[in-house]
Amino acid sequence: MRTAAIVGAGPIGCSVGLALRRHGVVTHVIDADPEAARRAEELGAGVAEAPAQPADIAVIAVPPGQVAPVLAEHQKLGTARVYTEVSAVKVRLYHDAWAHGCDLTSLVGGHPVVGEGGSWPREPREDLFEGRPWALSPTDATDILALNRALELVALCGAVSVLLDPETHDRAAALVSHAPYLIASLAAARLLDGDESAVRLAGQDLRAVTRIADGNPELWTDILTANAGPVADQLDGWAAQAGLLARELREVARSGDPARPERLRAILRSGAAGRARIPGPWDTPLD
Repeated sequence: MRTAAIVGAGPIGCSVGLALRRHGVVTHVIDADPEAARRAEELGAGVAEAPAQPADIAVIAVPPGQVAPVLAEHQKLGTARVYTEVSAVKVRLYHDAWAHGCDLTSLVGGHPVVGEGGSWPREPREDLFEGRPWALSPTDATDILALNRALELVALCGAVSVLLDPETHDRAAALVSHAPYLIASLAAARLLDGDESAVRLAGQDLRAVTRIADGNPELWTDILTANAGPVADQLDGWAAQAGLLARELREVARSGDPARPERLRAILRSGAAGRARIPGPWDTPLD
């Protein structure tokens, strides 16, 4: 890969530019706000102009709802030979791209997993993607050149490629990210019903459980509604388990017999086992 275009001069786009430039890739930063592109150039993320010839790859790093129209625009302009993007939902992406008349053969959906506290990073970093998983979601229409270029991009950024078809990606994202964000938000919202003396008892455990509830509500509304079906399926599973546990605990409260809650013990054991499946530090290679 010799050249790349970054469309969107936010923290993710600039971080991609910084990472690629470490490897000698000539990067071009394009943004609807010329001042944002100039700031990206000052940071060293790339030159603030469109490439004179089609770049080897373009990374569409704009908010999820803008990806399809921006992709369509740059495909018409011939900004690059192949395209990828960085949004957290894939089925809706491909549906919207098709509706906007995009060429799906040159598109590989992408999702770098770099969220911090429920939000994407506020500042660009050249090492942002080091050791992190980066999902790529080609379809049957995807050209092999496009997939290979996307794989090369991920490798140059120092991330670990995880290949998932769009439907599998969205179900996985609902399980490990989207539904947990909603659960954390529900747990945090319950604090609004507590009096001041109760909230003063909150410690680090509660902070850890609710940390991601600090995410941007508008961005997360877009993500959750775009992946509504898989997220709803996860919530149904949570609700069913919560209902069973509530009934068991009420029976314990009624009977006064602490030896009864076998389902509770099983859930707590399962929770510990499930947490053990989460990959270790981000610098640990993933399967």
